[in-house]
Amino acid sequence: MRLIALTSMTMIAFAANSVLNRMAVDDAATAPSVFALLRVMSGAVILGLLAGRRISFWGPGRAVGSLSLAIYLIGFSLAYRTLDAGVGALILFGTVQVAMFSWAAFRVERPALRQFLGATVAFAGLGLILWPSGSEAVGLVGSLLMLFAGLGWATYTLNGRGVADPLAETAANFIGATPILCIAFLGASVVEEASFEVTEYGAFLAVLSGAVTSGLGYTAWYSVLPQIAPQTAAVVQLSVPLIAIAGGAVLLGEPLTMKVGFAAFCVLGGIGLAVARRPGDSG
Repeated sequence: MRLIALTSMTMIAFAANSVLNRMAVDDAATAPSVFALLRVMSGAVILGLLAGRRISFWGPGRAVGSLSLAIYLIGFSLAYRTLDAGVGALILFGTVQVAMFSWAAFRVERPALRQFLGATVAFAGLGLILWPSGSEAVGLVGSLLMLFAGLGWATYTLNGRGVADPLAETAANFIGATPILCIAFLGASVVEEASFEVTEYGAFLAVLSGAVTSGLGYTAWYSVLPQIAPQTAAVVQLSVPLIAIAGGAVLLGEPLTMKVGFAAFCVLGGIGLAVARRPGDSG
């Protein structure tokens, strides 16, 4: 029961990041590059204070953790400049699912047929709820940015399995990702005039995202990962876009339709099918 509650809270935190990012970027409260930089810096500060001397900057997987986190943060923030929010979420979590399932298969942790079926149903629900209607084109640059963000997050998730101290590990990754984001921010400032734009409201949203829903949320995720199979971790994250849409309806006034309700049934049903374990299941 504790694992279910912690996993649910973590997924809500992940969804909150999407809502906070959209609120800041869509309202022009801050430029995407500034949002990403403030997000990682605030996460590094709060986690550094909480972890203290337990942080090790030379632990196994440190470079992979910091770099993959930076790739995710950069791609996530920049992609929403040109991508529809729904398409972006579909690309992100679809990439995460495919990458993590592929890794599991490569490691001979073969998913059961039921897990593949559940993932397919959940993914179909996401496609229904998130894919744009009409002839709206999907931006190539934004799609590639979100693809890299998904690969970064999948790598970060897999790299965090089995860590002994989730808080110290997450703090070290955030601190390690900060100079990478600074370099990316300076690069963006050369080619983008709006890269320095930020309001107090935008800064607040970025700090909230970094310190709470990212920093503490990722710490909780690291503590959950050793207790669940990689396939389960991949499929459970498919609930995040659905939660984000619900948050958008409440906080941003986005409409809810019958299509949303049916897609929710598909996503939640698919997740339940994939996560439920039976005797003889591998993974």
